[in-house]
Amino acid sequence: MPELPEVETIRRGLIPRLVGCRINRVVLSNRRLRLPVPRAKLKRWVQGSQVESIERRAKYLLVNMDSGAVLVLHLGMTGRLAFFANGTPRRVHDHLRFLLDGGLELRFNDVRRFGSVQVLSPEDRDSPQVFVGLGVEPLGPDFSTPYLMKKARSRTRPIKNFLMDARVVVGIGNIYANEILFVAGIKPTRAVGTMGRAAWDRVVRASRQVLEKAIACGGTTISDYVNSSGEAGYFQCELNVYGRGGEMCQNCGSEIDRVVLSGRASFFCPSCQK
Repeated sequence: MPELPEVETIRRGLIPRLVGCRINRVVLSNRRLRLPVPRAKLKRWVQGSQVESIERRAKYLLVNMDSGAVLVLHLGMTGRLAFFANGTPRRVHDHLRFLLDGGLELRFNDVRRFGSVQVLSPEDRDSPQVFVGLGVEPLGPDFSTPYLMKKARSRTRPIKNFLMDARVVVGIGNIYANEILFVAGIKPTRAVGTMGRAAWDRVVRASRQVLEKAIACGGTTISDYVNSSGEAGYFQCELNVYGRGGEMCQNCGSEIDRVVLSGRASFFCPSCQK
């Protein structure tokens, strides 16, 4: 599933080609996505409107329209957004086509159909229920040592699970949680309630370092992720521990270990991470 760096990479790639464009027509398939496609809202608030800006919240893309509405896109596990020339033959899993002025189409393609498309009307955008319960952004000012210490107080859950909890912090999935904890020098199984200020300081710094580097690399392509131009990311070439169980740690030479936490593979260096 695309994580924060992949979604942010897509957002940045969409901006120069989509902002300022008018969506002349919205064409829908008859297939259901993870949530019902809001056909009536798409026709009323998106079709015929111009794109003013594109933002990101967690793993959601927010396309702000001059109608006052917001088009909210989530890629799920296999969702893709890509531009095509008008008239390009439709592919099997093209579930939405946004026909733009200038002879282009933006298509939402999703093989497994776990993605979603929602529309916030002007009345809904100030209190969007879709974002209720989400934690802070890891690259924002609210992601701090005091915040994490407060959330972790007296809790026994492993730090890796804690970082992947979207109620605490958004956008950090399995790949980046592994890499963040390696850079921070913290074992993924460590109970969050046992961590002091210095350890949380390292987590905050490592989170920003890893995510910003991943964005600069265009994200991580393990299986089928590509950006809006169809290009793969290359942060997978920078991975220190994820997917490297049994291999040698590039930092100290120890063998990288693998454990399973809440059904997810977790990788760490037993010498570098305490």
